[in-house]
Amino acid sequence: MPIAESVSIALDCAYFDSDRCRSCTLLPTPYERQLADKQAAIEAALPAMAWDAPHASAVGGFRNKAKMAVAGTVDAPTIGILAADGSGIDLQACPLHEARIVAAMPVLERLVREARLTPYDVPSRRGELKLLIVTASPDGELAVRLVLRSTESLPRIRKHLGVLDALPIASLSANLQPEHKAVLEGEEELLLAGDGVLVMRVNGIGLRLRPRSFFQTNTAVAAGLYRQATAWLDEADPASLLDLYCGVGGFALHAARPGRRVEGVEVTAEAIDAAHESAAELDADASFSVGDATAVDLEGASAPELVVVNPPRRGIGDLAARLDASAVDRVLYSSCNPASLARDLAAMPGFRPVRGRVFDMFPHTGHAEVLVELERR
Repeated sequence: MPIAESVSIALDCAYFDSDRCRSCTLLPTPYERQLADKQAAIEAALPAMAWDAPHASAVGGFRNKAKMAVAGTVDAPTIGILAADGSGIDLQACPLHEARIVAAMPVLERLVREARLTPYDVPSRRGELKLLIVTASPDGELAVRLVLRSTESLPRIRKHLGVLDALPIASLSANLQPEHKAVLEGEEELLLAGDGVLVMRVNGIGLRLRPRSFFQTNTAVAAGLYRQATAWLDEADPASLLDLYCGVGGFALHAARPGRRVEGVEVTAEAIDAAHESAAELDADASFSVGDATAVDLEGASAPELVVVNPPRRGIGDLAARLDASAVDRVLYSSCNPASLARDLAAMPGFRPVRGRVFDMFPHTGHAEVLVELERR
């Protein structure tokens, strides 16, 4: 199957070549082969349908978010990943990350040293700074989060904020995660600088991310996903649309049209606030509400003609049977897990898969995003 865009076939990575990091398990495989194999595996895992050519990614510099574990010492911190023994492996120049993120890493290391932010040592369970999470927007701005065990270091961070003056920071925050367990972040977020909002401008739509918001890690491929979903939606031209697991409103805001009733539902209030703000800025005819996507009303006169679902990796679970029994005519399902997607499709025998497309959000790994269109049989 032809690839939708021209792509390079390899990515040079000194970390992989020196065995310092093996996260990109498919890196030795030419990219065209990676994409063809991924497409074949996904087609084999899902029911028969028509497939558009896969949407390729750049092979490097595509990740808009870096989640970097901090280890080592105050004077010699590592910013990257942890080895099996809990020691740090520095990956500041990881070639997957967007260039602006890579350029920010030495500045953030300087903040660690000058503010005396003791890296968290996993074996001894001592230290303060666990993670640096950096997100870059298409407009060139950054959102930076410091995941800390406590507020102990906040006065020093505030004192040395001038270190970051060279960076285009839209939001700087501290997340408090005091527990020693495999949880990336805690419930409390403290804004230290900026307005707490990073605008991800995608296809001309400014999606507003707050520190805890989810967004696809590959902006260019996410833009392609939204364009494709919008094209399929406009072909169907539903009078009403419900976007479940809507996040900050990406699918809903792309689908909004005069005369089309568009609603989004998301469990996270912060994301819904952001979606409301984006809709107001665009003067888009779309409404959003906080709620459980699995419990929405799909019956009667208020049932939407079309439903978009973009669930986490576990899939939509019991919602599949509710959709199957509903009055909904068409479903667009965006999935990051072909296994849960296949299970959910099997639980919706009243729908026929019409077509699908693979979006390579995660080059050099076996993961991908898949968009499938379903219509009532």
